[in-house]
Amino acid sequence: MQPRNMSMSGVVDLAAVKAAGEAKAKAEQTRAETARQGGGGAVPPSALVIDVDEAGFERDVLQRSAEVPVVLDFWAEWCEPCKQLSPVLERLAREYNGRFVLAKIDVEANQMLMQQFGIQGIPAVFAVVAGQALPLFQGLAPEPQIRETLDQLIQVGEQRFGLTGLTVDADADGSAVAAPAPGPHDAALEAAVDALDAGDLGGAIRAYRNVLSDDPANSEAKLGLAQAELLSRVQEMDPQKVRQEAADRPDDVQAQIAAADLDLAGGHVQDAFGRLVETVRRTAGEDRDAARLRLLELFEVIGPDDPRVTAARTALARVLF
Repeated sequence: MQPRNMSMSGVVDLAAVKAAGEAKAKAEQTRAETARQGGGGAVPPSALVIDVDEAGFERDVLQRSAEVPVVLDFWAEWCEPCKQLSPVLERLAREYNGRFVLAKIDVEANQMLMQQFGIQGIPAVFAVVAGQALPLFQGLAPEPQIRETLDQLIQVGEQRFGLTGLTVDADADGSAVAAPAPGPHDAALEAAVDALDAGDLGGAIRAYRNVLSDDPANSEAKLGLAQAELLSRVQEMDPQKVRQEAADRPDDVQAQIAAADLDLAGGHVQDAFGRLVETVRRTAGEDRDAARLRLLELFEVIGPDDPRVTAARTALARVLF
């Protein structure tokens, strides 16, 4: 089961998109005009991942979406989950070789776009196909689910809008840059990522723990372990049941902890933190310790530099002392 708000329905529900026929006709017209002007040729690999701002949104996203699906990655420098997700999206954009373009949008510098898309938390991923905006998912996502979503998106782009993607010239970016020297734990970290790709959360958790047993301060392993453990906890949950139990039993610490996990996995960071801070405030003894420790674990998922973590730490200290 996917975490709450890990909704893939944005692609599946494309049949309900209004004026799909008009959008397809407009896309075909745009492609024809581009061809008449001598455009539409091969692009370099660097054109598959682009930074987009409000000023260039129409050109780089809306117009480009008449040729190829454009996936929007809303991120921020302080967002630790974004730092985990964005490299995966960038790697997949290159791997899919022109089947979609990844447009990265820094929400701190583009607040208007964030508001227009109704984004409540990041990371958040949308797509634009022939000018039509579609929600893909929000929050943490295992790579197999991301691939499934992209495959659906590409299929719909081809079948409903005639988007066949871009031709990529692998040599257009010039000579390749030498890869950096491998670090001492790169193989183990790569094994963890491979396990995540295969949907083996247990294997990923073991691999990250192996790194931390040798290097307890390894930030990549700490972040990866926290996120893999969170996904492992929520994957078998029934979101509706968990939320109903949390609402019906406000004094049940385990019910509140489970709901907080769902909140965070769905990208509702402040809801998760606020729920557990309130649980700590109203409990004592072992119950209080359980809520406090889970809150500290969720801080690891987001990262110490996130302002929401700083605020929640202050709130936690307030109710503890």
